Amino acid sequence: MGVKPNPGAGGAPDRMGGAGLGRRGFLKWVPAVAAAGAAALAGIPSLLALVSPALRRSASQAWLKLGDAAGFNLGVPSRIDTVQTAQDAWVTVRTLRSVWLYTEDGEHFTAYNARCPHLGCAYGYDEAAGIFRCPCHNGLFDARTGAVLAGPPPRPLDTLEVKVEDGVVYVAYQEFQHGVPQKLEA
Repeated sequence: MGVKPNPGAGGAPDRMGGAGLGRRGFLKWVPAVAAAGAAALAGIPSLLALVSPALRRSASQAWLKLGDAAGFNLGVPSRIDTVQTAQDAWVTVRTLRSVWLYTEDGEHFTAYNARCPHLGCAYGYDEAAGIFRCPCHNGLFDARTGAVLAGPPPRPLDTLEVKVEDGVVYVAYQEFQHGVPQKLEA
């Protein structure tokens, strides 16, 4: 006795005479393929989000141009405001960065972050007294060294790395934590 092929079985001959998948077999595979595609669409971004911190490059130090070394007054601090631009995907962020620059000879410079180490207020230079004065809680600082002269600031002014190249002064701008005795990056 011969065995008749079952027309609904997955191995049944198709209209062209070969063994094909068949309608029922095809309908069994469609949800599995769709589920695998959906898992890949959701899983790949999730996996990238999980792995991306390990692949992220370390932020390079941004040197801000402050101006010609010959253009700064000797023995008197100068406040320099610069705009730092950062690109994050499609968003451009511009941030105002302020620095106090001091030099006695026009060759060696000391740069201070223009935020008070106490609470982060902007401080100014008192020309009559020759000191930096923070208006928030009356913190006083030596203009030459940044040392605390009076008030509640827990540490001296935060110095920044300075370099002079081809007669131009650059500073490596950084933010620091406020209100702590140690100079810690923010």
